[in-house]
Amino acid sequence: MTTFDDREKAFEGKYALDQEQEFKAAARRNKALGLWAAEKMGLNQASADEYAKAVVRADFEQPGDEDVLRKIMGDFKASGLTISEGEVRSKMDELMGRARDEIRAGE
Repeated sequence: MTTFDDREKAFEGKYALDQEQEFKAAARRNKALGLWAAEKMGLNQASADEYAKAVVRADFEQPGDEDVLRKIMGDFKASGLTISEGEVRSKMDELMGRARDEIRAGE
């Protein structure tokens, strides 16, 4: 193998690892976001855990975060809560940063 081939394999490996870590971080973020939203809606622990799982599943509907945001905002509205989209997006960003740090730390 040439040095170029070795570098190409190394870059491919790093890309695959980065994508896997980003997927795990997004799932972790969505679970935490679901628990946060459940607390805002006053759900009990069992219901909160189920709701968090539903938020994680919602992320598989479409690429990107809009499906998760749409679910949370719709559920807040149905619960009679007036939490802004900006507040939810801010919480999503905060939790994503935390999830990435945890994944990198091997937690």
